[in-house]
Amino acid sequence: MAETDDRPAFIADAMLGRLARALRMLGLDTFYRSDIDDNELKLTALREGRAILTRDHEVAETSLPVTVLLIESDDVEEQLLQTARAFHIAPGGKLFSRCLICNVEVEDVLPSEIRDEVPEYVLATQRRFSRCPSCGRIYWAATHVEHAREWLERVLGPGCAPGEDGQGEER
Repeated sequence: MAETDDRPAFIADAMLGRLARALRMLGLDTFYRSDIDDNELKLTALREGRAILTRDHEVAETSLPVTVLLIESDDVEEQLLQTARAFHIAPGGKLFSRCLICNVEVEDVLPSEIRDEVPEYVLATQRRFSRCPSCGRIYWAATHVEHAREWLERVLGPGCAPGEDGQGEER
């Protein structure tokens, strides 16, 4: 379901999987399925109050009363920047608060709850963990989270990736 706060909720067409993942890193509710057809995409957007992100000119010309952004570039950085500008996505927010695969909000878990599910080294070196209640993936703030923050700041500007969050690597 779409967000109930003032942050936009999206549905991305089958050509925008990398953009969907980037928006999820920002904590934005972004529905994505690689096998979704155009009619299902439009009807889901209408039913759930989601803005459509598409590379398809025919989808963009829908007569349904939904917000549509025609993504102009094949480059994910340009796609993210175009989306952020179009929807006034502010820096910060709920960074890494969604499962990058399922789009469900992750939940904090204690190290003792996941001790048999992560490598010993990770358990010994990390103090915060999150789990997706839908798919069960476990996240922690490993080095690729730092790289993701740097990438987001390079694309969207300073301040878009503040603080520590406890999510990162998955298992």
